[in-house]
Amino acid sequence: MNLLHMKYAVEVTKAGSLNKAAQTLLTAAPNVSRAIKELEADIGIAIFERTAKGMELTPDGEEFINYAKGILNQIEEVEAFYKNGSAKKQKFSISVPRACYISEAFAQFSKLLSKEAAEIFYKETNSQRTIRNILENEYKLGIIRYAENYDMYFKAMLEEKGFSYEMITEFSYSLIMSAENPLAKKETVTFNDLTDYIEIAHADPYVPSMPLSKVIKEELPDNINRRIFIFERASQFDLLSNNPETFMWVSPAPDKLLNRYNLVQKKCIDNNKKYKDVLIYKSGYKLSSLDRQFITELCNSKRKYL
Repeated sequence: MNLLHMKYAVEVTKAGSLNKAAQTLLTAAPNVSRAIKELEADIGIAIFERTAKGMELTPDGEEFINYAKGILNQIEEVEAFYKNGSAKKQKFSISVPRACYISEAFAQFSKLLSKEAAEIFYKETNSQRTIRNILENEYKLGIIRYAENYDMYFKAMLEEKGFSYEMITEFSYSLIMSAENPLAKKETVTFNDLTDYIEIAHADPYVPSMPLSKVIKEELPDNINRRIFIFERASQFDLLSNNPETFMWVSPAPDKLLNRYNLVQKKCIDNNKKYKDVLIYKSGYKLSSLDRQFITELCNSKRKYL
């Protein structure tokens, strides 16, 4: 198998077309096309489907490209190690849901970094993007969140795509709101109590093989008329602390964060829905020492706050 051909295939995947890949590779499009055909002949599969929109990966091609990226990255790491004559950088990357106990674990993990060179990536996003980050963007670890009733959808998808997975925790959402919110003084809160208030909601729920409209309808109660959808978790705390009409559903939050923003946390007696946070990574991936340190801090944070 020709490594140059493998590099060409990865570049075509990124570019989506032979011409664009050829421009990046500083060669002619026919050379790239010929290399792809020879590579497909060598390994006995069709990597790409030629369509009017460009070059699209086949299912076999998607699997091959994931392996190819890993091989090329390892080659680059070996070359860098010996060319530079220095120790390899510590590397850690994880894609996670927006959750206080996870960010707390990451903060504690950051204190454990040695003085050696390091590159650390921490991305807060939805489950769909987390899965793509591992498959396409070289993230090593991910945490996905989903409602318990979608368990079979996610497990089937994870197994199909070649992930190892293990549950971190199971929980029910709590309400957080300003201490000035009238509901903060109630002993019990119901769905009906929330009707006249503004919900702060993350804008990107996702379930494999299900229409997004159906997921949103099931995730968000119909009795709320006003919602503000956000993508950045930091914004939620400013909104909640400055507008006493707002509230948000969250995984349990630590007292020190609530006190910082003058927020209170309440249970809703009508909300018994369970959610799962699940750690995922590619099958066959060997956890690094940094991975294990983070997982230890994650477990500590989970025991402390959930």
